[in-house]
Amino acid sequence: MTIADRWLLPDGIDEVLPPAAMQIEQLRRKLLDLYHCWGYDLVIPPHLEYLESLQAGAGHDLDLQTFKIIDQLTGRLLGLRADTTPSVARMDAHTLKREGPVRLCYAGSVFHTKPCSLAASRSPIQVGAELYGHSGIASDVEVISLMLETLNSLTIQNVYLDMGHVGIFRGLVAQAQLSEERQQELFDILQRKDATELADFVANYVDDVDVANMLLALPELSGDFDTLKQARTVLSNANENVHNAIRTLEQVGLAVRQFSSSLTIYFDLCELRGYNYHTGILFAAYVPGQGQAVAQGGRYDGIGKVFGRSRPATGFSSDLKVLLDLIAPSEPADNAIWAPIDVPFEAVQALRAQGERVVRELPDQVQQPKELGCNRKLQLINESWQIAPF
Repeated sequence: MTIADRWLLPDGIDEVLPPAAMQIEQLRRKLLDLYHCWGYDLVIPPHLEYLESLQAGAGHDLDLQTFKIIDQLTGRLLGLRADTTPSVARMDAHTLKREGPVRLCYAGSVFHTKPCSLAASRSPIQVGAELYGHSGIASDVEVISLMLETLNSLTIQNVYLDMGHVGIFRGLVAQAQLSEERQQELFDILQRKDATELADFVANYVDDVDVANMLLALPELSGDFDTLKQARTVLSNANENVHNAIRTLEQVGLAVRQFSSSLTIYFDLCELRGYNYHTGILFAAYVPGQGQAVAQGGRYDGIGKVFGRSRPATGFSSDLKVLLDLIAPSEPADNAIWAPIDVPFEAVQALRAQGERVVRELPDQVQQPKELGCNRKLQLINESWQIAPF
């Protein structure tokens, strides 16, 4: 490795420099304060855990995203967390062990073996909130509303909400009596929304004509609230689980609409993001010009079972780096005070105690005060040090 190479970072791993680092920290504090006002308690999960704890109930996708290392103390496999939710679920189920609804929030770095998209970071700073212990739609509505309020508090404009429900797909594949292997194959086809592949699959593996027709119609069931009316007709021969999922989507959508009458809600009955992880409603927030969701979440009941307590759960997360890119850029304000080298230390400390940013001159310093963001200076006036403009 050359000297130049030593300065390189791995692809997708980025550092955050001034002033962006302070802006991200201010953003983190603003959102955690918002979640606190909604009754969510802050937790700080460890970055490293035993691999089986990190991946419990989280599906194969998370396994592929997790960096794995050997614990030199025990010889066991450790994982560098790729998602905060499993850790928070463990804390709710095994550590806190509270009865009734529990609201938790978090903000911290996660690490991915591969970027989620071409432009994505492999070291997002994940921020989010989770609600445990309540299985009704009221908790879904609360979490979605908090996600929308997260974006609204940052004045992010033109947000639209995308909603789906994994119960629709699961209900139909149960009626089709497909093996796990065939279910995965169908899942992949539906994610691509390839009509030709779907028709071939249905012709080869689905004997029931009614189920075949419903599966063929699934990719077309997307749009506004009228989509749900259409789904009731097109999927009329589906089992009760499918119709319950459609009703849930409508009820949650109408309730969330009260949060913002101008909010655009888009239903996609073929949306299966996190299928192996989620158990019910899925949701994501999008803004124009962004190909990926800027915040997303869903219901994932039962994840705490592997930690000793099966708990209903719903939540959402976002990436502070992505959110920072969405808000209007702000130049750092030059609002520091320059303290010449002969200013007594006590005078400098007194100003700092008042919340002022004071930069003290060092011997042989070359930098000029204004280069360091100083727009004021301490000046000896009438034998006392006073703040004066440059």
